[in-house]
Amino acid sequence: MTAPILDFANLSRFADHLESTARECGRVIMDIYESDFEVHTKADKSPVTAADEASEEIILKALKEIAADIPFVAEEHAAEHGFPNFEGSTFWLIDALDGTKEFINKRGAFTVNIGLIVDGQPCLGIVYAPARDEMFRGVNCPTSGEQAALVERNGKRETLSVRAIPQTGVTVVGSFSHQVKEPMDNFLAGLTVEDMIAIGSSLKFCLVAEGKADLYPRFGPTCEWDIAAGHAVLRAAGGSVKTFDGEDIIYKKANENYRNGTFLAAGTP
Repeated sequence: MTAPILDFANLSRFADHLESTARECGRVIMDIYESDFEVHTKADKSPVTAADEASEEIILKALKEIAADIPFVAEEHAAEHGFPNFEGSTFWLIDALDGTKEFINKRGAFTVNIGLIVDGQPCLGIVYAPARDEMFRGVNCPTSGEQAALVERNGKRETLSVRAIPQTGVTVVGSFSHQVKEPMDNFLAGLTVEDMIAIGSSLKFCLVAEGKADLYPRFGPTCEWDIAAGHAVLRAAGGSVKTFDGEDIIYKKANENYRNGTFLAAGTP
């Protein structure tokens, strides 16, 4: 099978297809959310539900239909079968239910994340929040440099763009369930902070992409599938995700179990 040409038109077609896939995932997730579901614990002590597993199955089926030759790393598949071994640096990263703790605790801030990495950079990201019915999309073409960042809510689609930091101070967004207090306090000590927002899942990236927040500093543990889709959305909206030393985030850290270090998502390149 010939690999698809990853130009802007094809990436946009992928995004169209995967938006529909994410909505299908959302319907299944919400059916389980509104039921008396069970919570299980994986080997790494993290929780998993039938919603995580059902959503991932839908996504993997869709990826096989649209781009079977592109390898994938998916959270639940990796937990059960181990990390895949593949050549190259173009691959899908999937977190079929990001924010499982938000899901379990009925807080609503959970997302379906589908990201595509091309040569180490997030070139396509779909982030769908089914409880809020918010669809975020970011396309960053690796060949032409074309970008498009969109959000759809209430049937209306709008362009996403980061904002300039207001003179009144920054708005900082952080994790609801995984905050690490001391390094966050140290980071905030050097800033004029106008507001703090706590929210779950990859919605933190989307708030920065939408200009509702300026910074998302992350000190707690994450994996690549947690951030790839949100990173793609933020990048397409004019922002960036870097280490605190200003280096680009590295994807395909296979020998580190795809774990990230600390990072700063910001509404600046």
